[in-house]
Amino acid sequence: MGKIFDYLDSRFVLKKPHKSFLERDLPANVNYFYCFGGITFILFLLLLSTGLMLSTYYVPSEKEAYQSIKFIDNKVYFGGVIRAVHKWSANLMVVCIVIHMLRVFVTGSYKKPRELNWVAGSVLLILTLGFGFTGYLLPWDQKAYWATVVGTSMAGTVPLIGKYLLILLRGGFDVNGITLLRFYSFHVLWLPLISLVFLWAHFHMIRQQGISGGL
Repeated sequence: MGKIFDYLDSRFVLKKPHKSFLERDLPANVNYFYCFGGITFILFLLLLSTGLMLSTYYVPSEKEAYQSIKFIDNKVYFGGVIRAVHKWSANLMVVCIVIHMLRVFVTGSYKKPRELNWVAGSVLLILTLGFGFTGYLLPWDQKAYWATVVGTSMAGTVPLIGKYLLILLRGGFDVNGITLLRFYSFHVLWLPLISLVFLWAHFHMIRQQGISGGL
């Protein structure tokens, strides 16, 4: 990869104008636990690419969603592999982001002047869980249906605003085709757009403040 980059740099002069982005000073005590933030981002990109592939064949319809999943698994070339990569990347992303935040907490990297970066990371954790929750319904099988019924019912127990949260998530009082379409919209449009905003803020603050060396 180094030779390829050097070749491209000789033609496009990439290194000099982007030196501040490509090169950075790292604290002396940085170890492998500092890699989980980057691994989480790579998994996000992997989920984004595999999700785009799956959306080519997926039909967010009450009558056709399950059949489109079976079609992806059984008829589309490498469809089952792409879906498996999407599923396991989602699981690994949750694990990696939790480890990343634990490292930040243990090393005290959430303290001033990085408190807003901690807030951005916490929002990204919530968004990641939102990705998992909305994506779980999309296969539209019995397991996904009843898990969504239970999950949205829990949201409906929130004092004062529970009823409105329930309607917001389900698109009504029952889990049906409208809920499926709403979850699909959250999963492929709203959550990715919001995540990109907070990812930019997260990386921008890291670039400005540098990587914390710990306590």
